[in-house]
Amino acid sequence: MSDLEKRASNEIVAASSSDIEERHAQALHHGPPPFRWASLWEPAQINPLNGKSYTLPILRLTDQYSINFHLAWLGFFVAFLSWFAFPPLIPEAIKKDLKLSTAQVGNSNIIALLATLVCRFATGPLVDRFGPRYCMAALLVAGAIPSGLAGTISSAGGLYAVRFFIGVLGATFVPCLAWTTAFFDKSIVGTANSFVGGWGNLGGGVTFVVQVATFQSLMNRGLSSHKAWRVCFAVVPVPILLFVAIATLVLGTDCPAGKWSARHTLPATAVAARQGHLAHLDASERAVVERKAREKAQGTAHVQPADDEEDALAEIPLDVAVNEPLTFKTFITMISQPYTWLPTLMYMTTFGFELAVDANIASVLVANNRLTQLEAGYYGSTFGFLNLVTRPFGGFLADRLYARYGLKAKKYVTIVLGVLEGAMSIAFGAYTLTKHNAGVAPSISVQMGVVTLMAIFSEVANGTNFSLAPHCNPFSNGFTTGLVGAFGNLGGIWFALVFRYQVAKGYSNAWIICGAVAVGVNLFCILLPTPKK
Repeated sequence: MSDLEKRASNEIVAASSSDIEERHAQALHHGPPPFRWASLWEPAQINPLNGKSYTLPILRLTDQYSINFHLAWLGFFVAFLSWFAFPPLIPEAIKKDLKLSTAQVGNSNIIALLATLVCRFATGPLVDRFGPRYCMAALLVAGAIPSGLAGTISSAGGLYAVRFFIGVLGATFVPCLAWTTAFFDKSIVGTANSFVGGWGNLGGGVTFVVQVATFQSLMNRGLSSHKAWRVCFAVVPVPILLFVAIATLVLGTDCPAGKWSARHTLPATAVAARQGHLAHLDASERAVVERKAREKAQGTAHVQPADDEEDALAEIPLDVAVNEPLTFKTFITMISQPYTWLPTLMYMTTFGFELAVDANIASVLVANNRLTQLEAGYYGSTFGFLNLVTRPFGGFLADRLYARYGLKAKKYVTIVLGVLEGAMSIAFGAYTLTKHNAGVAPSISVQMGVVTLMAIFSEVANGTNFSLAPHCNPFSNGFTTGLVGAFGNLGGIWFALVFRYQVAKGYSNAWIICGAVAVGVNLFCILLPTPKK
């Protein structure tokens, strides 16, 4: 670290010392309050050192913590309206209109996931540098442009190009989760992250219903199939994406300190500096810190805390991490730590599997039961709709287990859920394979029952995973979120490739292979260490 950065870190400590004396005592004696239903509508209870909320006031819509919470999940939610708009219309409308082969449909799904993978990797460091609010708005605008061009597609190549650029919308997951992590304390961040992730993922289920219903409505109004599916993109996702992007900029806040460049002025950074972590500041952040230091020097006298107070402060299990810009040194350090890969590999098998199922479930049901596009779309929406309760429950469960049994509980509950997800996938494949070998159509009731259990295990695991992820590399939360999210997409690509090449007998072998991989990877994660705190 340069002398200038060290001096800026010293300024942080000096500027915040008078605050710390009062606030660390509050944190010591109060800490996270027990859960109360009234906290859903009462003002947020704030950790006095990091400015983060101990509670989740989601019903108090005038509270800035509530506003940013809702903007975070809404941005991710509306991204699905374009990002997942193709799969429900592909089995009949788009595939026939563009004269696509099954292989070309599979290729388009993989290309869309590949684009999201790349964008998630890139978005993580950008979130650490510029903050989640601006990144969210930029991604929504960037995704609205190719969405508006979807109606111009006339070939498989055009479909590939448009789906690749629309794939940028999948990266909204990164600022979505990083935003709530910036505003909610570790004692409740699992619940907050799982709610925004789950309600955002709900967009996958809503998109199935909205797209097939809009398509059918346009057909009933006299439009041809050729025109109807193209109009669906212009009338649904484009205006909604732009509206939410504007709302994000107008109504949102970067972090508890206000502007993103001011995030290091909170006392938490001073606590981290006293514990040995010196902040990496860029020019704009350094200027803000130095200005705050001058203001403090003019208005208050510097009083160094007593040694016993410093020792007590160091022992408080506080969330004192503040996002910092990614450097090559921190990048190498993080990727070399085994616990960085713990949530990453597990998410690859849970959210990655969810992506592949969302992209292929309609085609599977059409192949197995000769359903219409409309019927398959409604059935297929089940997997996405369950996110309304499953992922939030996962985060809530993980936070409760964490409070009672510690961090290892988050790890092992995620592993168990991932193994159960894989077992359900194997069961689905084995059942449909048996029926096809016997020359009998698989029961739609049995298939949907197994899919429902599969979705529950997968989505609850996604919630518990992102209760664990904020404990890994907390000073680079944007990068960690981007890495875990990108590997979710990498898993989606791998699983989609399996569905791409295992189409026989209603994709039976694809389910068995995907389930076996999910079980194996999650069992391997038992060997990876758990983050320290």
